[in-house]
Amino acid sequence: MTTETPDNSSSARLTPCRDLEPSPGPVAKRVPTERTHHGDTVVDEYAWLAAKDDPETVAHLTAENAYTEARTAHLEGLRAQLFEETRRRTQETDLSVPTRKDGYWYYTRTVEGQQYGVHCRRAVRDGEIAPPISADGAPLAGEEVLLDGNQLAEGHDFFALGAFDVSPDGRWLAYSTDFAGDERFTLRVKDLSTGEVLPDEVPDTFYGTAWSTDASTLFYVTVDDAWRPYRVWRHTVGTPSGEDVVVHQEDDERFWVGVELTRSERFVVIDIHSKVTSEVRVIPAANPTGEPAIVAPRRQGVEYSVEHHGHRFLILHNDGAEDFALAYTSADAPGDWTPLIEHSPGTRLEAVDAFENHLVVSLRGNGLTGLRVLPVGGGDPYDIDFPEPIYSVGLDANPEYRTNEVRLRYTSLVTPDSVYDYDLVTRQMVLRKQRPVRPGPDGRAYDPADYEQHRDWALADDGTRVPISLVCRKGTPRDGSAPCVIYGYGSYEASMDPWFSIARLSLLDRGVIFAVAHIRGGGELGRRWYDEGKLLAKKNTFTDFVACARHLVKAGWTATDRLVARGASAGGLLMGAVANLAPDAFAGIVAQVPFVDALTSILDPSLPLTVTEWEEWGNPLDDPEVYAYMKSYTPYENVANVDYPAILAVTSLNDTRVLYHEPAKWIARLRAVAPQGDYLLKTEMGAGHGGPSGRYDAWREEAFINAWILDRLNRA
Repeated sequence: MTTETPDNSSSARLTPCRDLEPSPGPVAKRVPTERTHHGDTVVDEYAWLAAKDDPETVAHLTAENAYTEARTAHLEGLRAQLFEETRRRTQETDLSVPTRKDGYWYYTRTVEGQQYGVHCRRAVRDGEIAPPISADGAPLAGEEVLLDGNQLAEGHDFFALGAFDVSPDGRWLAYSTDFAGDERFTLRVKDLSTGEVLPDEVPDTFYGTAWSTDASTLFYVTVDDAWRPYRVWRHTVGTPSGEDVVVHQEDDERFWVGVELTRSERFVVIDIHSKVTSEVRVIPAANPTGEPAIVAPRRQGVEYSVEHHGHRFLILHNDGAEDFALAYTSADAPGDWTPLIEHSPGTRLEAVDAFENHLVVSLRGNGLTGLRVLPVGGGDPYDIDFPEPIYSVGLDANPEYRTNEVRLRYTSLVTPDSVYDYDLVTRQMVLRKQRPVRPGPDGRAYDPADYEQHRDWALADDGTRVPISLVCRKGTPRDGSAPCVIYGYGSYEASMDPWFSIARLSLLDRGVIFAVAHIRGGGELGRRWYDEGKLLAKKNTFTDFVACARHLVKAGWTATDRLVARGASAGGLLMGAVANLAPDAFAGIVAQVPFVDALTSILDPSLPLTVTEWEEWGNPLDDPEVYAYMKSYTPYENVANVDYPAILAVTSLNDTRVLYHEPAKWIARLRAVAPQGDYLLKTEMGAGHGGPSGRYDAWREEAFINAWILDRLNRA
């Protein structure tokens, strides 16, 4: 996370402005596309924009980019200034806190001027307990470079790692690369003893790998034509990928698969999951050719996950437990589940991590994350305490099973990312490193005391109280004069827990308030909060956000003409929906990789992710009620001739999750139906769902967006 009735007239409406003439295309492309479902016929004048490789589409996107650049040219100096502020505040040459695994410390370095991280390890020295720290980010003496992202990225506009998995014996590194942004990775194996990359590479793999105990076998995942992870494969190191064997194939299109090795390194776990149902199969890591054994057969509506601990499998589940409970079963002969932590409504259990002598449960209650420790073999469970009223905490990388110390990560809206080591026996917590924040443009060191964070509550239309987290410069007035950015997501039970952003400081120091609306559809207040913002209750997500925006004005935080909304992906759907629902509530809207043509996408099972999404949005293909409900809120379907706030849509040509043509069509229809508005489309022509891959490119993208926001807020 960085930081945050159609007009069927001439297709010339597609041109971004009158002095940028569209290139004439074949007449066939200009013929509207019709679809009919449940007796409803819809005309889509801009469906031709889905032809990604067509010169007309590329020309249109290029013209949109040129128009956006021309319309924002006056912000070039501000963009450069914002970029420089982020760069100046960031310690560019830095080193992560090393994580111990067997005889090595593993860490990542960044180097000033380089876009990507350098992945390294260094042998643990005799008597060395605490992780070695390099204050200035310099390489550790005796380090071994495992993978240099900068070298791999040479000659490519985009670069991302999918897998980075060292074998249990420390000899092999399985890694995968994507040079397009479409999240289709090529998997390779590197011999860390010689530095040689083996010839047995595997194209078109997905996230997730797992090693056998003896490191002879590597498990990985591939996707089907709809980009659904559906096959787990077994690869023998040193053999051609054509000899690989399918270990599990999931034919139910609602489900996807993943694979991982347990922390104990005893089992390879195949996780099979839909939005509401799951099944787990396990293979003894010492017997990689064995048949996967089912821990518990899938039952519709029952979700569970498995963690290995000694003689048992820990089962985190929602069987009769809305906010989940913890149980266990035999690892040798999985069967009945014996309760460990009973269901407690309002306390959502999210994960369990097993160590030899302790279990650590990640949970949330009252809108905040937390950690609960369960000593094994005696001792009362206890929660770890944290000082701030609003924060986010979770376990970090903890690869070792036999340890009494865990690594955790803590942050808040004012506290930079902080890495702690916590002793599970003595309950002592040691700060290993806090993300450095260098002095800003005024030369002053960053001081959290210069900022303040708040928790406020809005009242939704149905009387539900919706939490809002806010951060601002200390002394920011509460008389409605301060500008504000309100961020939202509200889908997939994803919680927008407080996070620190260096780039955000440039807004706060200019007097801007930053607010996060914890709306239904997310998971901030437990499973109920999610259920009340999905399927046929999805509109609660949108009305909650509008209620939060109006509350900020009513409470004096800001004023309507000083309020900009921002969201990405499913949060981009939120942006489009609230633009239609309450265009008067915002001075501007930023929609990044926005899911704004949701109904069209969810009606097409051949598109990536569609079938697996039916349990999130409903199936409009078969259910007339779902069709009518989705049509009533999908942004693209509901563009009207109203006075919209200024809109900036940012997308990526190679995005597989939300296809670029959704925002392209949306902006085109906005211009045709409500031509009095101010709409901009910016397309990254060589990136994916997460935008530009290099850190400097990502900072420039954020500077572009923040400059536009400040312009809308009259703070440019």
